[in-house]
Amino acid sequence: MKSLSSPLFIAFLAGLTVQFSSCSSPEKTQVDQLFTHAVLVTPDSTVTNYTVAVTDGRIVGMSRQEQTPWHSDDTLNLNGAFLYAGFIDAHAHFVGYAKGLQSVDLRGTKSWEEVVERTVAFAEANPHITYITGRGWDQNDWSIDKLMPKNTKLNVAFPNTPVVLTRIDGHAVIANQAALDLDSIGPWTTVEGGEVIRNFGYLTGVLIDNATELLQIPEASNAQLAEGLLMAQENCFAVGLTTIDDAGLSKPMIEFIDSLQRANQLKMRIYAMVSDDPRWMEHYLENGFYQTDRLNVRSFKFYGDGALGSRGACLREPYHDEPGYFGLMLSSEDHFRESAQKLAEAGFQMNTHAIGDSANHLLLEIYWDTFNAYNEGRETKKSDFRWRIEHAQVVSENDFEKFDQPYIIPSIQPTHATSDMYWAERRLGPERVKNAYAYRELLNPAGWVALGTDFPVEEIDPLNTFYAAVVRKDHAGFPEGGFQMENALSREDALRGMTIWAAISNFEEEDKGSIELGKWADFTILDTDLLSCPEDDILRARVLYTVVNGEVVYKND
Repeated sequence: MKSLSSPLFIAFLAGLTVQFSSCSSPEKTQVDQLFTHAVLVTPDSTVTNYTVAVTDGRIVGMSRQEQTPWHSDDTLNLNGAFLYAGFIDAHAHFVGYAKGLQSVDLRGTKSWEEVVERTVAFAEANPHITYITGRGWDQNDWSIDKLMPKNTKLNVAFPNTPVVLTRIDGHAVIANQAALDLDSIGPWTTVEGGEVIRNFGYLTGVLIDNATELLQIPEASNAQLAEGLLMAQENCFAVGLTTIDDAGLSKPMIEFIDSLQRANQLKMRIYAMVSDDPRWMEHYLENGFYQTDRLNVRSFKFYGDGALGSRGACLREPYHDEPGYFGLMLSSEDHFRESAQKLAEAGFQMNTHAIGDSANHLLLEIYWDTFNAYNEGRETKKSDFRWRIEHAQVVSENDFEKFDQPYIIPSIQPTHATSDMYWAERRLGPERVKNAYAYRELLNPAGWVALGTDFPVEEIDPLNTFYAAVVRKDHAGFPEGGFQMENALSREDALRGMTIWAAISNFEEEDKGSIELGKWADFTILDTDLLSCPEDDILRARVLYTVVNGEVVYKND
C-alpha cells in the first residue's frame, strides 16, 4: 500500500513528465474527454490553470494549460473552477434513503403533533398507499416534551391503516395499533437485543433496535425501488458524491443494484457492506469478493449496539439522565467473535456499528484478539485488515490507542457531533462527553479516518461533513468558538477523510480518492476552495459539476 503521507503533487509532476515527451510531436493525442482551465485542489497543494485528460473513464494525463498535448471532441472549460477528487461518503444508507424518498419526511419536526400532521397530509396526498412509512422524527428536537412519544394520536388518525414511523437514527420506530396488530405484537412481546416500550403495562407503540424487526413492513416493488434509487442518485450527484458506502445490504439488494449498474441506469459507485445474516455470509464466504467497476463487495456490516439518542448505545457506566440503565448490545459476544474469525480467515473486512464506550471496548478487544490469533505462527502476516469501527462515538480514555493502523479504521460522521451536541452531555455527563465525537483523538493513533454522513440519519451533503469536522458548529454558527474544538480536524485532513482515506478504507486507493494517472476520472467540481475560504463560505459553496468515469453526471444550471 502506498504511503499515505506522500504528497499528491508528486502525481502532478509525474503527469507533467509523461506529457512533456509528447510535446515534441506536432500532432495532439486524441482522448475521450478534456477538463481544461481547472484549479486542482488536493490536501497537499492547489495548482491553477490545469488540464486533465480522460480516456475509457480513467485519467491518462495532466498538464499546465499552455502545455496541453491532447485533443478531444468532448472538452469542458472549467473557467477556474476548483476540481477535487470525487467525494466519497464512507458511511451512508443509500437504499434506505431511496426508500425514504417515497415515504413521509419527518426531519425537522418540532413536536409529536407535527409528526402526526405531516403523516396525515402524506396519506391524503397518496391515497393509494395502504401501509404508511416515514422517517426522521427526533424527540430531542421537540420544543416542549422531549420524551418518547405514545401512539394514541396516531391511532385516532389512522384506525385501520398501518403506520410505522422510524426515528431519525433508524434504531427506534413508533407504530400505530393497526401495524402492531398486523404482526401480533402485544404487551407480552419480548425480543433479545431490543425493547418493546410499555407504559403502565400498555404498549406505547415504540420499538427499539431488534424489536423493530418484529414488524413485517411490505417491500416496495422492483419498479418502485428502481425509481427511488435513481431519484436518490440524482440528489447525491447534485451534492458532489461519486462513491457511497452503503452500510448494510442484503444479497438480493446487492444483486438488484448490480443489475441497474450493468444496465447503465445506476452510475453511482457503491461500496456495499453485506448485512449480518448467515445466509449472505455463507454465500459470500464461499464465493469470495465480488467487484465490478461500480460495485465492490468485500465487507460485512454488524451492529454492536443502538443509538445514543434513543438510549440504545451500550455504556460502561449508566446513562447520566437515566440512572441504572446502560443501553444494550444487539448480539452476543460469541456471535461477534465467531463472525470475526470467519471473516479473518476469508479475508473479508468487518465493519461494526459501535456507539457507546462499552460497545467500542468490546469490539476493539474482539478485533485485536482476532488479529493476534490469525497472525500467530504465520510466516506471512495479514497486516492489512483495515477493519472498521463505524461511528466510534463514545470511547473510553484507554481505548483510543487501540485504533492503530493498518488494522482498525475509525469510520466517523462529523455531523453527528453537531446534531447531538445540544443534548449529548445530558446522556453522558460532563466528564464522559469529553471522550465523545473525539475525531482528533481518534486520528492521532489511527493515522487516518474515513468520513461519512450516515444519511438519511443526517443530510446527504458532504459539505456539511467538511464543515462539521473543521468548524464544529451548526449552520446558525452555534456554539461560538465551536463544540469541543480540541477534536476538530484540519481542513486538509477533512478533505483526505472524504477522498483518499475513504478510498483506503474501501481497499480502493489504486482506483480513486486522488487525482492521479490511471485512476478513475471521478471529480467533484466546486466554485470554492475549501482549504482557504472563510469558514462561513464552506456551506455556501456550490457544486458546479459532478463527474463519474469521465462523464458529467450533474451540471449546476
